[in-house]
Amino acid sequence: MRIKPEAKTASGIFLPESSVKEQNEAKVLAVGPGAFDKDGKRLPMGVASGDKVLIPQFGGSPIKVGEDEYTLFRDSEILAKINE
Repeated sequence: MRIKPEAKTASGIFLPESSVKEQNEAKVLAVGPGAFDKDGKRLPMGVASGDKVLIPQFGGSPIKVGEDEYTLFRDSEILAKINE
C-alpha cells in the first residue's frame, strides 16, 4: 500500500492537494511464497509483511478490493527496503 504523503509540513504549514505528489514509499501488507529458481527451488522473499519499501514511480499491478486500492509488485521490482 502506497504511503500517503504528508499534507502538513514539519513546521505546521498545510499544503494544497495539488502540490502533494504521490510518494514512492510503501508498506508491505502481504507477501507470497516466493518464485522458483531454474532448479525448481523456492527463492526466499526479500521483504516481509510490515516492511517499508521504496517502489518505482510506475509499474506494479493495481487491484481494487471493495473500496480499497492496492498495487501488487514482484519482489524483483522493489527498489529498496527502508530501515527505520
